[in-house]
Formats: sequence, structure tokens, C-alpha cells
Amino acid sequence: MFRPLALAALLALSAPLAPLAQAQEAPAAQADVPALAEALRLEELFAVLRDEGLAYGAKLEAQMFPGGGGPRWQAEVGAIYDSTRLRSGFDAVLQRELGQDPAVLAEIMGFFTSDLGRRVVGLEIDARRAFLDEAQEDAARVAAETRAANRDPKVKILDRFIAAGDLVEMNVAGGLSGNLAFLTGMAETGAPGSVLPQEELMSQVWAQEEQIRSDTSSWLQAYLGLAYDPLAEAELTAYAEFMESPAGQRLNAALFAAFDEVFRAVSYQLGRAAGTAMLGRDI
Repeated sequence: MFRPLALAALLALSAPLAPLAQAQEAPAAQADVPALAEALRLEELFAVLRDEGLAYGAKLEAQMFPGGGGPRWQAEVGAIYDSTRLRSGFDAVLQRELGQDPAVLAEIMGFFTSDLGRRVVGLEIDARRAFLDEAQEDAARVAAETRAANRDPKVKILDRFIAAGDLVEMNVAGGLSGNLAFLTGMAETGAPGSVLPQEELMSQVWAQEEQIRSDTSSWLQAYLGLAYDPLAEAELTAYAEFMESPAGQRLNAALFAAFDEVFRAVSYQLGRAAGTAMLGRDI
């Protein structure tokens, strides 16, 4: 089913090399949600997410109704992953979670308008774009295994970063939620084999927990390892320190809330569209 676990890797934040006290002495950046969205380059990011969604839609068709989707399925998937609509919902959650706390927003913007902050955001988007190519993702997974086997010091820093954002467990929760939404949407269409009691749906979803956790852990090491490979150990350490700060924690929570709310709806809509396509194939 739909796996939103990749989305939470976007929660990678960035920290300046300078101490926070020095960063606060710099000219203040505009501190509001639209400015934060610009600093995070969300427009570019959601363009990549759309490409990911279109590729995922093609995989769903191949797995669930080979050759049965056609142009109508492609159009439905494209509408579900309309980046303008998704951004609208995403930004609304960020506004709800952070918009009433200008002091926290100012601190976050202090990080993201730093040289390192801007660099990290670019590296994150480049890595997401690279992962559109399965061969590059596979190579990144091999590189992550090699780093671990060689006891690369960066692995411990990445582990610290992942722990600071609780990225594994938050992604597992998001994955389970998304899978349940997909199954619920499909069941509502009455597609063959999909109409099950809620308890059975929940049982199917929870059975995937350990596999999702394992996939999440390896995906994060591969993705973050690729994204931050150009950074020095000191830069990664500063990054992890910001993730552990109150401002980093607030942003992390807000981004997870936004991704969960928006992409749980995406999962539900994909489930309904897949169920409808399955019915069309059977007729």
C-alpha cells in the first residue's frame, strides 16, 4: 500500500555553525509561515513529491490491475497529487502549528537563512530527486551499509539526528495511518476482496508494522547519507544540535503534522481510485 515513510525525511532541518547567540545578532529574517515555506523551498519539494506520486501510481496499477487503469487512472493520480492543492493543505497546517508563535518562527528562520541552512535544504531536495531513479536509491542503500560496516563517524551523527526527530517511529506511525486510509478508501468502493470488517483492516495494517520499521530505518540511512555526504562532521553535529533544540522540536512536530494530515488524505483518495479501477476492470 501507499508508503508515506519517505516523506518524513523532509523533516531534516538545518543549523548554523555559529552559536545560537551569534545567530540571533544577525539581521532578523521575515518570520512567518510563507517565509518559512520559501526557506524550505516547498514549491520545488512538492514538485518532486508529485513526480514520486505519479511513479507510485504506475506501480499500483502494475500490481493491482495491470493494464486496467489507462489514461483515466493516470488522470486521477495526477489530480490526487496536484501540488497546488497539496501545498494549500500543507501550509494551512504549518500556519495552525507555528503561525501563532512568532518567536519560535524567528528562531527557526534564523537557522534556515544561514549559509548552512540554505545548503542543507538544497541537498535534501537533490537527494529526493535522485531517489526518483531506483538505481540511485539502490546505490545509496549500498553506500549506507558500507558506511556502517566501516564505522564511519557520520553514522553516529546521523543516528543522533534521527533520534532527535524520532524519525523512525514517526514514520512508522505515518505509514500505518496511510495504509489504513488506503484500505479504508478501497473498501468503500466495494472492490473484490476489499470489503472487510474494520477489525480485519486494522489487523492487516498492524501486521505490517515491523516491515515498515525496517524499511524506514534503512531508507533514512540511505537518504540522509546521500543528502548530507557533502557536509563535514562539524556541520552534521550542528544540524543534530538544532534538531534537539526546542525550536527544532517544534518545527519537526509541525512538519510531521502537516505531512500526516495531507498525505493521509492522499492515501485515502488513492485507495478509492484503485478500488474504482479494479471494479472497472472486472466489468
